Amino acid sequence: MMLIPTHHFRDIERKPEYLQPEKCVPPPYPGPVGTMWFIRDGCGIACAIVTWFLVLYAEFVVLFVMLIPSRDYVYSIINGIVFNLLAFLALASHCRAMLTDPGAVPKGNATKEFIESLQLKPGQVVYKCPKCCSIKPDRAHHCSVCKRCIRKMDHHCPWVNNCVGENNQKYFVLFTMYIALISLHALIMVGFHFLHCFEEDWTKCSSFSPPTTVILLILLCFEGLLFLIFTSVMFGTQVHSICTDETAADNHPGRECRMPRANHLSWSLLLCQEGRPGEGPVRKQHGIPCS
Repeated sequence: MMLIPTHHFRDIERKPEYLQPEKCVPPPYPGPVGTMWFIRDGCGIACAIVTWFLVLYAEFVVLFVMLIPSRDYVYSIINGIVFNLLAFLALASHCRAMLTDPGAVPKGNATKEFIESLQLKPGQVVYKCPKCCSIKPDRAHHCSVCKRCIRKMDHHCPWVNNCVGENNQKYFVLFTMYIALISLHALIMVGFHFLHCFEEDWTKCSSFSPPTTVILLILLCFEGLLFLIFTSVMFGTQVHSICTDETAADNHPGRECRMPRANHLSWSLLLCQEGRPGEGPVRKQHGIPCS
């Protein structure tokens, strides 16, 4: 067996009395079905408002600076429909990612009655989160912002003011994809509009003054380029995470003993064995030492 440094363990594994069910208050009475999930975090709320503001700013510049003043009505109608559809889908995905429970573990369920109901065999171990007093399934991680343990937590994203977890990852993936698409679309339209204005009189290619038009287009170009790069990277990492069944939290340094993905074993089958005094805890997984 291989000894594991104690700093690699979760806080709960450092103490033999890790469960301590007598210190857990029973979970509160569950709210009505369909209760909206919303994280009251000032930074996250501000980032979500900024996200909507930037999308609406792009909407304003695309419509009132580039499309409506254009004399090519077919070009304006087609691009207007495509851009508005993508913007609507992006904001709808943002709302769903923000207001969907990402997979929170019931809070305060690490009570003596609940632990006894699991009917664990000798040697079997379950993990308890000391912060929210919950029995923690495998691949669940505690979020300090949401103050809950989240199943298959990837990361906490302030732009959607929520964790990205088991239940809302698909909405987050769609949100990043739609933002990348409207950013690319906006950059292409800005490029065509600059070429059109250079060929004709600047006073005729926009209803705003030439300096104002240039400033608005440059800001939109900067915003589109920045978010195209950012959301494309996020979309790629999320797709890779889904294909490999590995979240960012799973790959975080220090999470050395994870359940193998191939056999999809139940989280309650993780066997742990205490070492002799002075040696620190030793953990085994079905006879295979964890490294």
